[in-house]
Amino acid sequence: MIAFEAVSKTYAAGGNAALSAVSLSVQAGEVFGVIGASGAGKSTLIRLINGLETPTGGRVVVDGDDVAALGVDGLRALRRRVGMIFQHFNLLSGKTVAQNVAFPLKLAGRPAAEVTARTAELLERVGLTAHADKFPAQLSGGQKQRVGIARALATGPKILLCDEATSALDPETTEQILDLVSGLNRELGLTIVLITHEMDVVRRVCDRVAVLEAGRVVETGAVEDVFLHPASDTARRFVREADGEPAADAALTGRVVRLTFRGEATYKPVLGEVARTTGVDYSILGGRIHRLRETPYGQLTLALTGGDIGAAIAQFQAAGVRVDDLSGETAR
Repeated sequence: MIAFEAVSKTYAAGGNAALSAVSLSVQAGEVFGVIGASGAGKSTLIRLINGLETPTGGRVVVDGDDVAALGVDGLRALRRRVGMIFQHFNLLSGKTVAQNVAFPLKLAGRPAAEVTARTAELLERVGLTAHADKFPAQLSGGQKQRVGIARALATGPKILLCDEATSALDPETTEQILDLVSGLNRELGLTIVLITHEMDVVRRVCDRVAVLEAGRVVETGAVEDVFLHPASDTARRFVREADGEPAADAALTGRVVRLTFRGEATYKPVLGEVARTTGVDYSILGGRIHRLRETPYGQLTLALTGGDIGAAIAQFQAAGVRVDDLSGETAR
């Protein structure tokens, strides 16, 4: 559905590149996350998809169209197929909720009856029917973002772009908005590109993820692979921040390992069994039990001391637990 082919973007002659040699693809119907720190190039990348920016080099192909090669009419048609929701909502303060949702339909010249029916349908979908006549100033942050989502869906897009759509929201409202976005993906088959600086958001809704650092893609893959077994320093930093893994310079004793449990193994009492049978003592340095979309997982970072550590690692592996040796070796 979306392909970046060696894309670069520089805003000033001789300046630093906002993006450099970015190549990645987004498949139809998936939720694709892009994560990176501020200044990594995330916003530039997403704005290339709907032609708000043009690449300095390379190509961005969306639904079969080379975006930079489109004329005015072609770009207008593309933007009807690509909806966008923003971090700070970007609502028209002088228009009601219903008028904000109807706005892109009116711009597209749709008949009044169609505008009215479509607006009502979208407000019902995002749970705002009772707020149709309110103005943005009368809404909570979560309600404003729901208006933004309804507006982005107005023209029936194939693709939905989410530009830090939850970073201005509290944790409970963030969960609600992510549930809504995930539901839209399932029910409408939307292809969703979601940029964020929060690994929890990626874990919650994305199928695959690309990790950006200084305008370059340093890692890409299935969320479970990147989240559970990050290969780049940047991804490891994000995972550590999300899951509380101890920093590399922490004062640790013993053999430090990370255990990864997936599926039903997450809830089995493996740790106690291994400690009893091998005589190994352990200190829990960090970890979490959570879900990657619908799949439960657990990761624990332990310092192992005493007993037969080799036998303990073998027993973990026999129980289907992945063991990564953070002391310098990896046991798989």
